[in-house]
Amino acid sequence: MLLILAKKVPVLLIAFFVFSLLFFLSCQKELSVESNGLSGSVPDFTTKVSSSVTGFITDENDLPVANALVSMGSAITESDKYGLFKIKNVQVVKDAAVVTVIHPGYFNGIKTYLATDGKAAFFRIKLIPKIIAGTVNGAIGGNVTLANGLIVNLPTNGVVNATTNAAYTGQVNIAAHWINPTGTELNRTMPGDLRGVDTAGSVKLLTTYGMAAVELTGAAGELLQIAPGKKATLTLPLPSALAASAPASIPLWYFDEKSGLWKEEGSAAKTGNSYIGTVSHFSYWNCDMPSNFVRFNCTITNGKGIPITNAYVKISVVGDPQRAGYGYTDSTGFNSGGVPNNETLLLEVFGEYNCLAGLYAKNFTTGTTDVSLGKIVIPASASATITGNVTDCSNKPVTNGFIVMQKDGLNFYQPLSNTGTFNFTTAICNTTSSLTLIAEDNTALKASAPVNLTVSGGDFQAGTLIACTFSTLQFFNYSINATNYSFTAPADSLTQYTKPQNTPPPIIIIASRPPTNNQSAMIDFVQTGAAVNSQQNLISFSCPEIGNPSTFVIPINVKITEYGVIGQFMAGNFTGTFKGPAPTNIQYQVTCSFRVRRAM
Repeated sequence: MLLILAKKVPVLLIAFFVFSLLFFLSCQKELSVESNGLSGSVPDFTTKVSSSVTGFITDENDLPVANALVSMGSAITESDKYGLFKIKNVQVVKDAAVVTVIHPGYFNGIKTYLATDGKAAFFRIKLIPKIIAGTVNGAIGGNVTLANGLIVNLPTNGVVNATTNAAYTGQVNIAAHWINPTGTELNRTMPGDLRGVDTAGSVKLLTTYGMAAVELTGAAGELLQIAPGKKATLTLPLPSALAASAPASIPLWYFDEKSGLWKEEGSAAKTGNSYIGTVSHFSYWNCDMPSNFVRFNCTITNGKGIPITNAYVKISVVGDPQRAGYGYTDSTGFNSGGVPNNETLLLEVFGEYNCLAGLYAKNFTTGTTDVSLGKIVIPASASATITGNVTDCSNKPVTNGFIVMQKDGLNFYQPLSNTGTFNFTTAICNTTSSLTLIAEDNTALKASAPVNLTVSGGDFQAGTLIACTFSTLQFFNYSINATNYSFTAPADSLTQYTKPQNTPPPIIIIASRPPTNNQSAMIDFVQTGAAVNSQQNLISFSCPEIGNPSTFVIPINVKITEYGVIGQFMAGNFTGTFKGPAPTNIQYQVTCSFRVRRAM
């Protein structure tokens, strides 16, 4: 339900889904629309509406990220093995609804959208890994330079502990990542929706010429920041494709994770092929020029009037096809966003971002008022309607479950009806598309075997999918001196991750209860050579019943009993004796077993 317009260097069409309203900007940029269709207004952070969101989270290698924490409004959930997350019917700020993804080892992934009461949003979020680019001494200062030209320069005696504000003079680890404003991944990796609040307090549209994510940590992993009254220098590379349009001086904007909007602070000067500016703190920073727009919308259906979900829409400026943007329709076939005013534009509909066979094309012009193209009907041969049903191990309808469709390397989500049926319409590439359907039963924690289909224009029966082939059960159980404790997903949170900066990187599993219970436990063990029946050295085990720090009486091994690929399951167990903290040094007999989805 969004449209993004962008000017780009010649590359393949951008893989991007977001049901939000974004910006049209003159250089690989997004366009967002205020709720009244006008820019320059003061943001309203008080008016709230009910909204829902779904989406998929991937890592730097485009692999699904499981067990990432996702929050919106007062709701918190986790992504599943497909990277899928769902939050339904929560109160959000109408002008700036914020979806935040947190996963160990990665910068926070954050998306912002203009919420409509009762409507859903959809996002594909690609997380940025926190890779230590280099280190400097906090007392001396210095710089770290990335291969792409991003430079972070810290001043002398310019670092403090972010929590205590105490001066820090030890080793400073600098994690940094440059976000290419002409890159095909911009829309999935950048935070927010490229709306910003300027120094006058007005909302503006932002043309980005480069972004950076930066985080400072100490030798013990503590979060650091720039000291009050000090400034760090940030050098952001400027792609050659943007050099001609890049201004000599440009405003700097930092991302405010609470509001979900960029905030103007300072400026940067163009020096050679870079922008150089000073910043007072670190988060995401952005070089942007403000802009304005008009609102656009359309609804895409097939000849039977059935909405086309996730149809891929491209809009480009006639005579300047590199000024182009892309988006997807929502479940009602609706697509909206912002487009440049006073232009002649070309709208095109495709089966997918990697399918260049157009399904529809139309020219239209804009002035200074909003534009609605109404209903757009694509040919009957350009969409497939897929129906079927799902049963459980007892051949009864699955009333609490969903279908995941895998098409052209991407995952799609389709909930089941309360009678266990599904019926959805999807655009197809060229004359045929190959699909894989997997059904999951949320109640029995079972999944079906994959069902493969090749579809063309028309109606297709997928038949009955039996959600009984694979178990999706996850648990973390342990006993302390014969007293049992248990965590079971999805009621409890079970998260698996690693620390890539460690050598070798360990496997870490955290089990936790909802915040009101404040119960949690954690284990980590060696990952090297992990396989079914392998014995992995236990590094640590912690739980509130023993207290920290605890130690092994003798070394303990974790026996791996199941070890699927990433997205599948890992299970194991161990038994051993632990000694609690001084001065009592009480000994505890511990038995632990677990089964969790592998996130990495």
